[in-house]
Amino acid sequence: MSTHKFETQAIRTQTERSQFNEHSTPLHLTSSFVFDDAEQMRAMFSDEIEGNLYSRFSNPNTTELIDKVAQMEGAEAGWATATGMAAVFTSLAGLLQSGDHVVSCRSIFGSSHILFTKIFPKWNISHSYVDVDKPEDWESAIQENTKILFVETPSNPGVDIIDLQYLGDLAKKHNLLLLVDNCFATPYLQKPIDFGAHLIIHSATKYMDGQGRVLGGIIVGTKDLIAEVKAFARHSGPALSPFNAWILSKSLETLALRMDRHSDNALALAKFLEKHPLVELVKYPFLESHPQYEIARKQMKQGGGILSFIIKGGIEEGKRFLNAIEMVSLSANLGDSRTIVTHPASTTHARLTEEERLEVGIKPGLIRISVGLEHIDDITEDIRKALEKSAVK
Repeated sequence: MSTHKFETQAIRTQTERSQFNEHSTPLHLTSSFVFDDAEQMRAMFSDEIEGNLYSRFSNPNTTELIDKVAQMEGAEAGWATATGMAAVFTSLAGLLQSGDHVVSCRSIFGSSHILFTKIFPKWNISHSYVDVDKPEDWESAIQENTKILFVETPSNPGVDIIDLQYLGDLAKKHNLLLLVDNCFATPYLQKPIDFGAHLIIHSATKYMDGQGRVLGGIIVGTKDLIAEVKAFARHSGPALSPFNAWILSKSLETLALRMDRHSDNALALAKFLEKHPLVELVKYPFLESHPQYEIARKQMKQGGGILSFIIKGGIEEGKRFLNAIEMVSLSANLGDSRTIVTHPASTTHARLTEEERLEVGIKPGLIRISVGLEHIDDITEDIRKALEKSAVK
């Protein structure tokens, strides 16, 4: 494990140089690799020795990315996947057996919700949800067959904060596994392993790329758990392409700089919105008005780049606001250098019922903003004008 600081790890963790002594890691666009002899080939296929044999299993570019994120998170090992949801699914499917039970926070990404409610029940895997404002319910939700505690913090899209220290202690007390989706915070702002998490999951598509170019996911954690995840992934095949791994690894070199700017911009915009007469509610982890503000300050370095707010008046005002946006992008993505506004009820969480959305605080007028790297004055002005137009009858 490197003793360098975070920013140095992000830049200096690289694969060994080839005979050409390149300064920047080259692309390894190959589906397979050759062996010195039959014995090396046999030993590598039987996992007696390490090495690259097929890019679905490993590739120098994906290995560099995994090593880099593992160091950033303080983890022992990792595995890269084609998308963030592939990372969520692979983590859970690789560890769960028929008859197991998961306790999860109710505030999770829409596709994660579909896994728990539609897909895993086919395999006799059950779940229980806990409301973010009822932390005392976590322990009472644990059953004899519970194996995993699953959490997003900050959550999508409501930026709710879950107390990781509490969950880490709870997992240890009941001999459970704690899995944390750390996508919104990134390892720069939050290190769940410090609080007792066993596996950390990222949609690398978001802040790790940071420019909306490629898809990717990554899982890091203890060696024994990653071995189970790896065994599942090698045969189910959710592999990350070498090209995307190369892009993501290079992108991580600027993660700290970007997250500082994302966080500064988001806090400034949240403060502006909190004072706006047309805004009913603003949620941002480092606003003192956030219900879990103290927890956020305890476990996060900064508040991150995501905020949510509710426009007074509801869905029609929300639609007018979106239609009045000029510079900011309307997209379902997040973590981009460009500011993005999203209406979760009709996009990322549209497959949930209205009752399910309301249970996690997704009101019809809720807007999620992924605050980008543009000048904060330009972001604020675009949002301000759109809000004014949303109130025009």
